Amino acid sequence: MKRLAIVSYSQETVDIYYEQIKSLFGDNLSMERFCMDTEKIKEGIYTDMVLIPSYDVFKKVKGYIKNKSEIIIANRTISKSGLEKIMNIPKNTEVLLLDESAEMAAEMISVIYQLGARHLELIPMYTGEQQKLEGKIMLLLGKGKKRSDFSGEIVNIGNSLLDMNTIIDIGVKLKLDYLLNKQNIKKAYKESVTTNFGLAKILGRINRFESELDILLQILEDGIIGINGEGVVYSYNESAQKIIGSKKEEVVGENSFKILDEIPFQQVLKNKKAIKEKLIKINGDDVILSVDPIIHSGRLYGAVAILKKFSDTEKKQHELRAQLIGKGHRAKYTFEDIIGVSEKINKCKDIAKRMATSNSSILISGESGTGKELFAHAIHNGSKRKDFQFVAVNCGALPESLLESELFGYEEGAFTGARKGGKPGLFELAHRGTLFLDEIGEMPLDLQKRLLRVLQEREVMRLGGDRLIDVDIRIIAATNRNLKEMVKIGTFRQDLYFRLNVLPLKIPPLRSRKEDILPLVYEAKKEFDSHFFFTEQAKEALFQYKWKGNSRELRNCIEYLANLGLAEVDAEDLPFEYEEIFKGIAFEEEEKILIDEFSEMVGKNISKYIFVLEQLNMSYMNKKRLGRRSIYQLAKGKGLFISEQEIRRILINLEKFLMIEIFKGRSGSTITDYGIRVLKYLKTD
Repeated sequence: MKRLAIVSYSQETVDIYYEQIKSLFGDNLSMERFCMDTEKIKEGIYTDMVLIPSYDVFKKVKGYIKNKSEIIIANRTISKSGLEKIMNIPKNTEVLLLDESAEMAAEMISVIYQLGARHLELIPMYTGEQQKLEGKIMLLLGKGKKRSDFSGEIVNIGNSLLDMNTIIDIGVKLKLDYLLNKQNIKKAYKESVTTNFGLAKILGRINRFESELDILLQILEDGIIGINGEGVVYSYNESAQKIIGSKKEEVVGENSFKILDEIPFQQVLKNKKAIKEKLIKINGDDVILSVDPIIHSGRLYGAVAILKKFSDTEKKQHELRAQLIGKGHRAKYTFEDIIGVSEKINKCKDIAKRMATSNSSILISGESGTGKELFAHAIHNGSKRKDFQFVAVNCGALPESLLESELFGYEEGAFTGARKGGKPGLFELAHRGTLFLDEIGEMPLDLQKRLLRVLQEREVMRLGGDRLIDVDIRIIAATNRNLKEMVKIGTFRQDLYFRLNVLPLKIPPLRSRKEDILPLVYEAKKEFDSHFFFTEQAKEALFQYKWKGNSRELRNCIEYLANLGLAEVDAEDLPFEYEEIFKGIAFEEEEKILIDEFSEMVGKNISKYIFVLEQLNMSYMNKKRLGRRSIYQLAKGKGLFISEQEIRRILINLEKFLMIEIFKGRSGSTITDYGIRVLKYLKTD
């Protein structure tokens, strides 16, 4: 640390200069104080620099300075308030100025005249002078001792202050001027005036420029660190502080080679060559670093480092991708937006919530209108990728060529009509987020092959491009088609199916969760601001209707009713034929397949199967079980010839198709809920 000795006639003056210098250089400068009338000065002065108020003082202390110290003769000034007091003294008044020595008094009178107080007759005096004091007014500096032999008016103009050019000399000679770059000298001396008007004007411009530059450095998101030619840090903004972790006062003024050894400042100063976008580790974080030497007219002045966290760079890319497509693709819905109280829908939501925490591909299957896209939104918002893009594309809504360019993007000139500069594809836009491929079953086979490669390699190439672009995406696909069957007939790739179907999620149809109908109705009524209510017959009709369009069809139904303006809605007001409601029996997809297989198997014997089911249904209503012998007797009583052995075979087939349950021994058989619905269906036909 550099050392400065302050020497003057009085302890008061020494202390004043000490406080002024301390306010600007802080703890970066060690200072010692010496007063001429003490014995301490005779012990010697061993510092890098000595500040003295006059040449006269220098002659007296010269012998005590023991090494090759820099010598600075202080240029002094006064405060603005002191100058104002002087300017208020009447014109042509004879005024005495008392200072510590004749030389200092004469020098201060020169300063006062230079500051514009030429309307007075100033006479220099000093403490201890034997000359008789004659005059009306005496100017006193600070707490200086006034002469007892003076009976006139005393005007205290305050302590003398170090002029700013003296402070600058101290900083430059001790190589601490970088500290002044961060200090507003005019602010520190706002109460002082200077005789060096040219310097004051230049410093004003510099301070204004540095203030603007400092503001700019602080608002930059990148970390900025500046060093001088010796490696000492002089600039260190807030962003750099966040990345490095050290406070500004711990870094500025220190040797960067020691405290910032992870940054190759020494290498750049030695080679005078820039280092561009090098990936380094700082406090466990990946940081992109660039270091440039500052060279002017062949001379090296220092270097500047620019730092940015890699994670922040990726986040910025995500924000820019959102702007590229004109809007941010955001997931709008959460699991709270999925309405339902049924066990089936709540179980489905629980499974989806667990899937959201994973990074694996999800295949959502379900009939049209069940809310597959709603689940996709909710899964994204429940995942670690929620802060990034949710990009959705309907694979069945675009022709193959357009879908390909949308997914993969293209380079300029890739095809006729290609946008100038090219266009990023949806894979790129979904980087670090989720890509939702709706109606995946409609994707052409050629595109399926390209999609498979992206899923395997996590790389994409634009149309007409020659470089691979890394992408980090999660795929959620949805379909209302039977992809297994499509795989069997060759219209969907088996390898892609297994890639997508890592986490299968099946959304139950509305008809299999009728307890969700009324909650969905209430939610839709709220959306359309409607207050009608249903009659019991209308409610029953809602429960019995098939709802082939599921939740979407139900919402359309409520929107229709909201526009009618009815206060009460009866069954005949519903937008479907009431007579057909009770002919429709709800079946899941697997149940429909079983019915088709069953019908094909029984063929012309369907009437016998209907008879057996009818008897079992009647017995079920009477809370009884029925054996094959009893069924045989009932058939015989109605003139229907079915042998007991044939009845046994019919019962076995019905159980095989889940329509009845056969109990062991002579406990008989009972019809299932599915069997009851099949019976209704067969009798309707």
